[in-house]
Amino acid sequence: MQRKFLRNLIFLLFVNLMIKPFWLLGIDRTVQNTVGASEYGFYFAIFNFSFLFNILLDLGITNYNNKNIAQNNQLLKKHLSNIIVLKLLLLLLYAVFTFGSAFIINYSREQMILLVFLGLNQFLTSFILYLRSNLGGLHMFVTDSIMSVLDKLLMIIVCGLLLWGNIIGEFKIQYFVYAQTLAYSLTAFTGLSILFRKVKTNFLRLSWNRPFFIMILKQSLPFALLVLLMSFYNRLDSVMLERLLVDGAKYSGIYASAYRLLDATNMIGLLFAVLLLPIFAKMLKQKQSIEKLTKLSFTLIITPAIIIATSAFYYSSEIMELLYTKHIDETQIEYALRMEKSSSVFGVLMISFCAIGSTYVFGTLMTSNNNLKYLNIVASCGMLLNICLNLILIPSLQAYGSAISTLFTQLLVATIQIFIVAKIFHFNKNYLLLLKLVVFATSMIAISKFSLHLPFEWYISFLMVIISGILLSILIKLVSLKNLYAIFNQED
Repeated sequence: MQRKFLRNLIFLLFVNLMIKPFWLLGIDRTVQNTVGASEYGFYFAIFNFSFLFNILLDLGITNYNNKNIAQNNQLLKKHLSNIIVLKLLLLLLYAVFTFGSAFIINYSREQMILLVFLGLNQFLTSFILYLRSNLGGLHMFVTDSIMSVLDKLLMIIVCGLLLWGNIIGEFKIQYFVYAQTLAYSLTAFTGLSILFRKVKTNFLRLSWNRPFFIMILKQSLPFALLVLLMSFYNRLDSVMLERLLVDGAKYSGIYASAYRLLDATNMIGLLFAVLLLPIFAKMLKQKQSIEKLTKLSFTLIITPAIIIATSAFYYSSEIMELLYTKHIDETQIEYALRMEKSSSVFGVLMISFCAIGSTYVFGTLMTSNNNLKYLNIVASCGMLLNICLNLILIPSLQAYGSAISTLFTQLLVATIQIFIVAKIFHFNKNYLLLLKLVVFATSMIAISKFSLHLPFEWYISFLMVIISGILLSILIKLVSLKNLYAIFNQED
């Protein structure tokens, strides 16, 4: 299984690195620069609001289905049509809660209209993830990898035409949302077609099956609670910024410019989880040892996480100024102040990636092992801590306060998960690995600080930090090329 994980991880990372950096740096960044911080902050706050009740679109069905299909492939044909009907019913439930809440907090007509399309996009995203959970459960990892970037590829094409094709006048944030709707719709249709061929049918028989719906919901509700709690402590920051501050949209936009980069980096961790969940589930059912795979996956994600976190922290100003230009209605002083605030937020948020990366391994393992009670308790603690810290820090520190809240929340969640996993699975205490991580992190901080004084352009020094981190991880055998080569070439 280590070989299957490693080979598919390489392919998954390859296709994502081919598409998503251009999406982030070429399209998403250009949209932010084109529409300005306030208008993008307006969109980002509503986007995160639409995400708050996202769990109602799924209720844990996707994670449950991924694990269930991985252990019982034969259930795909029976479950596919019934779960699609259930997903449509959940769309109605999501609409009631989302628009009811928007009405209560007095969203304007303009906000409501945008929320309609963002809500539809949330449903389409949820539906695509459900379709992909079937592909992952069947261990069709290559197809799933392609599906993971298809929506972004389509959005690159559509948004590229709108931004640079001279086919419209002034670009508005609404066009960005409409492009997402089109791309998600085409991706969902593609995924559905693939599964149709897999179950050998040309059409979908939708039917009402109340006992089946109840059974699936009972099985998936613990997964739903987990996702709901995680959504709150991951997505509530920008909503609280927008609501708690007088100039909330502006600070939400500042936070968004930094958080979008963390979100993009988190895609690396998500790719690990996508592969690990069905692999862990199958190994646990077959009573195979998962200690080696856990160590391998954790090492492969924590090493680049430390490199990215330290280098991004020390070069946060340069990175943000490279990515975000002065908006047309900004003075130079306003732009400099916005960059100063965004950079400080970005530096803190990127440190939290080390903790987030760990949860993609240990949280996924606990999910595969049905330790959802522990996961939900930990997530509840994370949500309460995040809300309390935001209420305390946002009024005085604005967006920077939200970044600190995120960092402490993610560190708490990751630390507790690691201790729980070690206790449940009786993993051997690996003091050597812990020592290597401490040495590596300390060395990366020293290297990053030293690089600031080198007589080169900042991007050359930044690149030298990245390369030094890679070489150092190999030198201290935090990442063993010999072991990776052996795993990659071992027989199944």
